[in-house]
Amino acid sequence: MDPKVDAFLEMLTIERGAARNTIESYTHDLNDFAEYAAGAGFAACDADAETCQGYMASLHARGLSARTAARRLSALRQFHLFLLREDVRTDDPTSLLDTPRLPQPLPKFLTEQEVDALLEAARRKPGRSGALALAALELLYATGMRVSELLSVPRSALGARAEVMIIKGKGGKERMVPLSDAAKDAAVALLAVTEATSRFLFPGRDPKRALTRQAFFLLLKQVALEAGLDPVRVSPHVLRHSFASHMLARGADLRSLQMLLGHADISTVQIYTHVQTERLGKVVEEGHPLSAGWTGKG
Repeated sequence: MDPKVDAFLEMLTIERGAARNTIESYTHDLNDFAEYAAGAGFAACDADAETCQGYMASLHARGLSARTAARRLSALRQFHLFLLREDVRTDDPTSLLDTPRLPQPLPKFLTEQEVDALLEAARRKPGRSGALALAALELLYATGMRVSELLSVPRSALGARAEVMIIKGKGGKERMVPLSDAAKDAAVALLAVTEATSRFLFPGRDPKRALTRQAFFLLLKQVALEAGLDPVRVSPHVLRHSFASHMLARGADLRSLQMLLGHADISTVQIYTHVQTERLGKVVEEGHPLSAGWTGKG
């Protein structure tokens, strides 16, 4: 092994406390690069920008995935930053390399029928846990809020006449979202069966504290099972994606969705445009004269 690579791995272990799997991954990736650099006449620590570029091109030629190539590039960049800090080099040959473009995964979401099944299962659940589950599901699906935002909602945020809710999101930023009648009713029902001494809408076993994520996740999985759904597919984030996907499918615009979800950048919500694409495809299929589904009726 190149002694500089060895020194870098030692730094990761001692100074950063990197996990064994991380060290093994860096070792494999940098040894692979060192072997390529040796073929070009360089030690790993001396490789020039052309050699680094050639190495990244070779990964594509070998059929490695974009995700693997991105990981290899990350290892190279961390290694060369280490060389700069140690005054082994005065330049970074990886600085101009482009990160391989990773395929953007589509958000996982439930169908409207599956959300209905979840809500119905929560309605059937007796006692305080049932009221809590229904209120949480109704609010998550009605507002698209994050689980951290949900569990920190104060008891004072809702009342019988509440039409909107003020949500405190990331960085303490507040946003206002409208409430559905079903969400209001479920929240008011929850208020009736929880201790008025708690300042949280969703109190934990200790009323002075909010319900924990772990406790809520467990309750959500139980409701999913009772609804006949795979609990692996059901999470607060999936419900957030479901809210966004269903809103777009029913005609909401991206700018409104950005405001409702509390995203600073509209590009963040563009992952949901697959819903619009599917909806437009159906419109074309049903309305285009050359489509088999077109009837010609106005």
